[in-house]
Amino acid sequence: MKCNGINIATGELVEVSFDSLITAVDPLLPPASVAEFLSPGWIDLQVNGFAGVDYNSPSAPAAAIGHSIREMFRTGVTRFFPTVITASPDDMAGALRNLAAAKETIPEGAAMEAFHLEGPYISPEDGPRGAHPARWTRPPSLDEFHRFQDAARGHIRLVTLSPEWPEAPRFIEAVVREGVAASIGHTKATADQIAAAVDAGATLSTHLGNGAHAVLPRRNYIWDQLADDRLAASFIVDGIHLSQPFLKVALRAKGLERSILVTDAVMPAGCDPGRYRLGEVDVELHEDGSVRLLGGTRLAGSALHMDRAIQNVIQLAGLNLRDAIALATRNPARVGRIPNRQRGLATGERADLVRFRYDHQTKAIEVLETYLNGRLVYAARPASSATPSR
Repeated sequence: MKCNGINIATGELVEVSFDSLITAVDPLLPPASVAEFLSPGWIDLQVNGFAGVDYNSPSAPAAAIGHSIREMFRTGVTRFFPTVITASPDDMAGALRNLAAAKETIPEGAAMEAFHLEGPYISPEDGPRGAHPARWTRPPSLDEFHRFQDAARGHIRLVTLSPEWPEAPRFIEAVVREGVAASIGHTKATADQIAAAVDAGATLSTHLGNGAHAVLPRRNYIWDQLADDRLAASFIVDGIHLSQPFLKVALRAKGLERSILVTDAVMPAGCDPGRYRLGEVDVELHEDGSVRLLGGTRLAGSALHMDRAIQNVIQLAGLNLRDAIALATRNPARVGRIPNRQRGLATGERADLVRFRYDHQTKAIEVLETYLNGRLVYAARPASSATPSR
């Protein structure tokens, strides 16, 4: 197959040849006007559900999971980490077992790059706990984690936990040795506890600025994480979770090379406003796009799509298109330890591609085509720019 477009990293018009991997990237002489950009497929390290499907449900049908992934392809995402949050041990293991079976059987399963375990080893305190059910928060247990990993058939590659637990440093050291990335999140940890977690091998802050107390002292766990250059940070840029001033300051503190876009999407993402049930909690998707606990103001994930997250970070933080795309491609690939996805459009990389249009005035992104492992998985219209190689 071959695909043409403006290389988002270089600004050159290129022709990319590929099968399951990229085999060549050749410059072309540009015509008078070229409107389509070409980028590596977008990566989302935190997706709790999508298009009416809850990945935390042990009984989510494989066919429904496949449908949700096809809907995600429309947003330019080619690789994502289904995310399982705090619940009972049986429900968490059941959800992981169900996702692992789907990953290995449905045609869309390759997009489920690995799994993200967000909890249950988080703060039990209101505020940092977020919408996670308090009764199931608990200290880190390596034995329990291994049971989860067995249920997941070895696919857990990212764990979010709070360093406030005394067991956290030893737990982090152990999972990192096993090839799992450790992330700090949903925490009220002290500066010393955060430093100990980073010393033990933690490399990420999960949706920094969220999962926190509503009011913080001047010295607090958000600044401690922002200040540590060993930590990358993910951000939910939906215009709801983070204020514009905080987003701009946080991106400056982390630097573009250590910043990552995530959606933290939940089951109502891509659905109509209304009431939904996520595990054992009732939520409501509001007209403004926020997902909140029913009858309250506490956020419970988001309804964000990755193409809108890229658009939003350009509009709200003033990033250019190239840098915004890096926050959804190269950076999460590095932190999520995703092989053959860290060098952009280059030979030998996986043929995960997105062709899209970008309106320089409105900053709007329109996904035209999405490829996974060299296979066209979404086309806004019949693909005329991708042709079989000779």
